[in-house]
Amino acid sequence: MPLPDQIAPSILSADFARLGAEVDAVVEAGADMIHFDVMDYHYVPNLTIGPLVCEALRKHGVTVPIDVHLMVTPVDGLITDFAKAGASSITFHPEATQHVDRSLQLARDLGCKNGLVLNPATPLSALDHVLDKIDMVLLMSVNPGFGGQSFIPQTLEKIRQVRARLDTCDQPVRLEVDGGIKVDNIASVKEAGADTFVCGSAVFGSDDYAATMAAMRAELARI
Repeated sequence: MPLPDQIAPSILSADFARLGAEVDAVVEAGADMIHFDVMDYHYVPNLTIGPLVCEALRKHGVTVPIDVHLMVTPVDGLITDFAKAGASSITFHPEATQHVDRSLQLARDLGCKNGLVLNPATPLSALDHVLDKIDMVLLMSVNPGFGGQSFIPQTLEKIRQVRARLDTCDQPVRLEVDGGIKVDNIASVKEAGADTFVCGSAVFGSDDYAATMAAMRAELARI
C-alpha cells in the first residue's frame, strides 16, 4: 500500500529572525512536517542549527512532526540530543557513523523514527543489510551542504531503483527526496517513486506559502 504524500518545508531557507512565525505560517499553509538540515562544518562545509532550535520550536507550540537530517559526524550524540529536544524522525549518512545498525537502533530506542541518507554518489549497497531496520530512506538530489541548489536529473533513476527495493520490504518505508524540488518537477519525483518531498527555497522563497504548496499538491495529485 503506497504511503500518503508528505511535503516537508526545510527551515534552512526560512527567515531565522522570525523562525517561529515562519514555521507557523508553513504549517498553516499545509506542511505535513518540518525539515531540519543540521550541518556541522565538518561533514559538510556549512554550519546551521542544533537541538536548541528544535526544542525552542516545540516550546513555541509546533506540534507537527519534526524531521531531522543530520549532516554531521559523529552522529550518536546529536541523535540523542535531538530526540530529547522533540525530533520525530532522525536520518543520517551511513559513512558518518562507525556502526550504522547501532545508530539506527539508538534513534528508535529514543522514540524516533530513523533512516539513512544517500548522497548523489553514495551507492545503493549502503542499504543492503539494513532495510529491515529503517523507517525512511532519504535521497539527496543535490550535494549536501547548501540550500537553493538545482535538482540533479540522474536522481530520478536512483529513486526508481530504491523504490524497487522498498517494494520488497515487509514493512512500509518512506522514500524522501531533498534538493531542488519545485512545483515544476515534484510530479516527476513522485512518479519515480518518492512519497516525501523536502522543499526549501521553493516554499520559503515564494510570496504565498499556501499557494505554492497547493500547486505542489495539485501536481502530486496528477500521478
